[in-house]
Amino acid sequence: MFELTVKQHFDAAHALRGYQGQCENVHGHRFTVVIRIQASHLNDIGIAYDFRIIKKNLKIVLDRFDHTNLNEIPPFDNINPSSENLAYIVYNELLPLLDGNKLVSVQVWESPESAAEYHPS
Repeated sequence: MFELTVKQHFDAAHALRGYQGQCENVHGHRFTVVIRIQASHLNDIGIAYDFRIIKKNLKIVLDRFDHTNLNEIPPFDNINPSSENLAYIVYNELLPLLDGNKLVSVQVWESPESAAEYHPS
């Protein structure tokens, strides 16, 4: 089994509704998103999946969040823009763009010390 990892980032503001602490106020992060894709075989030139295509598709998903207030962007106008929810949404928006390749997980880092990860059970 082969596993490919791609990392990109975006900058955005958000506020966690109902948090009852500092994070309930609008604040910003440089969110780092790390995705992992599995492939069981290589193609005839020895690659599992073109990194260029993976990066392009991840950028499509993340561009709508970059330099925004996430609380104003669907679906985060209705659900909290937590790192956990971001990982889940990125997973579900990216999955159909991967030509049937297995998306193993999406990690969202909101700081160098704190991340949430989503992977289907």
